[in-house]
Amino acid sequence: LLLPASWVPRASALRAHHLTRMGLSEGFWHHEYWLPPGATWEDMKGAPYPQPQDLLLCIPGALLLIVVRYIFERTVALPLGRSLGVSDRLRPKVQPNATLEGFYVQLGRTPREGDLISLAKQSDLPVKNVETWFRHRRAQDRPRLMKKFCEASWRFTFYLTSFFSGLALLYDKPWFWDHTVCWLRFPQQPLPPALGWFYLLELSFYCSLVVTLPFDVKRKDFKEQIIHHVATITLIFVSYCANLVRFGTIVMLVHDASDYILELAKMLHYMKWKRVCEAVFIVFAVVFIISRLVLFPLITYYYFVTKFQLFLISCVINAFLMILQLLHIFWSYLIIQMIFGVILHGAKRKDARSDTEESDRSEAEDLAKNQ
Repeated sequence: LLLPASWVPRASALRAHHLTRMGLSEGFWHHEYWLPPGATWEDMKGAPYPQPQDLLLCIPGALLLIVVRYIFERTVALPLGRSLGVSDRLRPKVQPNATLEGFYVQLGRTPREGDLISLAKQSDLPVKNVETWFRHRRAQDRPRLMKKFCEASWRFTFYLTSFFSGLALLYDKPWFWDHTVCWLRFPQQPLPPALGWFYLLELSFYCSLVVTLPFDVKRKDFKEQIIHHVATITLIFVSYCANLVRFGTIVMLVHDASDYILELAKMLHYMKWKRVCEAVFIVFAVVFIISRLVLFPLITYYYFVTKFQLFLISCVINAFLMILQLLHIFWSYLIIQMIFGVILHGAKRKDARSDTEESDRSEAEDLAKNQ
């Protein structure tokens, strides 16, 4: 087949581009990076092993979970919260003021003393009134109590379902009781379909959290949450591609063990069930510390590092597992601080991971003064 002379350079360029992409792809998926020494991708043919392209289903999976969450929060969580007495406090309304609103939107929500004086002169208002205006304006942007309850209800439902589903899937597996079996004949370990779907569900959920994170209630550990979600998504993707599914499902199960208890404690807190909330939070603290500071490092370090020959991807996994462990230590410090400072010593109640703005209590006091 003869091509026009003008097409020859273009065809050569396309062929070179195709060969370059093939070379990059082969280099990226080289068995020495993803598999232990002596193992190749040829060893993993003829059986249902994990396929990286399967994880592309996490994109529609994440979108589906977002839709399910939207329906759940409005048809289940919202009526449930109302029936349990969760209600939003009446918040003071601010008088429209273009000067103050412009500063609030463009320059900052909490002006300094010099800014307050300047704004007071521009608005012909007392400094105290300007300060009160900003406090009330911030209160309007704070998430409502019912929004917090609906979010906690969704996460509680998912984590509860995920944990007990994972427990049911792994209960009869030998590697659940003897972690050394995780590495038996690795990487030639066929993937049970149920574990593949469990992996996809977890990946889809954390991808959906990343998408909705900017719209959810923003907490003080917002940056730590982003780091956690990115590390988790990376670990799920990499461990699946390297066929570390047995190890990965145990790690995910250890994490899910305490998450649903925390969300339950939050729901009880929003319902104003003080004593029950404190009891559940203490249970959460015990489960969290045991699972994250004892079982997690035991599984990840003792069995994965000391009993397994390291290769490139295993080093990457170890690095991200270490990031998670540092986050566990950080959150454990906050949890212990809250138990001793709030529950045991009866200090002023304030969640260490609460919203960044003032409490509803201060809003109620301001409202009472204006009435």
